[in-house]
Amino acid sequence: MSELSPSPDPGPAPARRPGARITAVTSGKGGVGKTFVAANLAAALARAGERVLVLDADLGLANLDVVLNLAARVTLHDVFTGRATLDEALQPAPGGFSVLLAGSGLVEYSRLTPEVRDKLLDLLEAVRPRFDHVLLDTGAGISDVVLFTVSLADEVLVVATPEPTSLTDAYATLKVLAASQPARPTRLLVNQCARTGDGRQVRAQLQQVVDRFISPTLAEPLTLALLGEVPLDPAVREAVQRRQLLMESLPGCAAAVALAAAAARLLTR
Repeated sequence: MSELSPSPDPGPAPARRPGARITAVTSGKGGVGKTFVAANLAAALARAGERVLVLDADLGLANLDVVLNLAARVTLHDVFTGRATLDEALQPAPGGFSVLLAGSGLVEYSRLTPEVRDKLLDLLEAVRPRFDHVLLDTGAGISDVVLFTVSLADEVLVVATPEPTSLTDAYATLKVLAASQPARPTRLLVNQCARTGDGRQVRAQLQQVVDRFISPTLAEPLTLALLGEVPLDPAVREAVQRRQLLMESLPGCAAAVALAAAAARLLTR
C-alpha cells in the first residue's frame, strides 16, 4: 500500500454541540456497501430504542432512497432552497428510523461553497436535539464536500472490503482525515468478508500502514477500532434487489446478525 498525497484542507471542524451522537459513515471508494451498511445499522439502532436519523450526505449522487425504496418527494435541496421546511423533509423509513433524502444529479453540490457549508451546519444544528443518533451517509472519496461533511461528525466509521483497491482507498481517506481534521474515534467495518477473520486481517493491515505513515505525524497515534466484519451472504443481494432492509426482511441471516452486533458496539462510547 503506497503513500498517497492528501487533498486540500476543508478547514477546522466546528465546535461540538450537545444532542445526538453524529457518526459519519464514509469510504474511500464506491461499491463497498456504505449506504447499505448505514441504513441497516440505523434499523438495528432503532430496534435498540435509539431515535435515529440517516442523513443522505452524498448531496449530488444520492441513492439512499433507492436502497430504502422511498420516493424522494421532498429533499435536502428543497430545504436548502427554502421550498420546503425541515419537518416536511424528515421522512419515516422502514426499520423505525427517520431519513433526510438528498437530490441526485445536482451539480451545485459537487463542490464545497460557503453556502453549502452554512446550510449543512444549520441543518445539523436543527436536527441534533431531535435524535439520539445521526448517521451521515457521505459520498465516497475525499472531495472537499465529503471531507467537510465528515468534519461535522463526532466519530468516523470507515467502510471497506478486503479488496486491495478498497484497502488503498480506505488508507487514503484515513490519511487525509488525520492531516486535516481533529482526532476523533475512528472505527472500521469490513464488508463482504469471504472468511471469518477477514475483518481482523484487514484492520491489522490498515493499522500497520497507519502506524508507519500516519501516526508519526500526529500528536497521538491513530488507532482503528474494528466495529465488525460482515460476511458475504446471498441474503444481502436478495435484499438489495428487492430494495428492502436486511434487518427487516431477513434479520436472522449471517450478515444481519453481524450488522446487529456492529450496531451494539456503535452504542458504546
